[in-house]
Amino acid sequence: MTTTVHGLGEIRALAGADLGHSGWLEITQDRVNTFADATGDRQWIHVDPERAKDGPFGGPIAHGYLTLSLLIPLFTEVLDIRGVTMSVNYGLERVRFPSPVRVGGKIRLAASVVSVENVPGDGVQMLLDFTVEVDGSAKPACVARAIYRHYA
Repeated sequence: MTTTVHGLGEIRALAGADLGHSGWLEITQDRVNTFADATGDRQWIHVDPERAKDGPFGGPIAHGYLTLSLLIPLFTEVLDIRGVTMSVNYGLERVRFPSPVRVGGKIRLAASVVSVENVPGDGVQMLLDFTVEVDGSAKPACVARAIYRHYA
């Protein structure tokens, strides 16, 4: 279920909130190959399914940075912010990739708001904890603390 907020006041009220989960997203070989083409990272564990069968993961896996990049579309399923003039991804405080995402696997995002504080220029800064869960795995694919800024 998507949480929708309107304006900076409602964003501020999210401090400490659990935003829940996105839907599941299947990681296809086509998506992995497209990411490899875009980034130039064509390591065989990602793009050579035949060779990857005999590799350390028993098949091809998604790039860690592909998983990280999917935070953006998954997060839009969790939180819809309206009534602001601009929102920016301000950066990340930390990122870890505890477990691989196998091609054909499904991931989803769990998100919570750590804090919200005012920033110069009539804005707020949100600190968010993101966990990318892998269907059927006890370990997450990615954990990250993200910073977003929103301006009135």
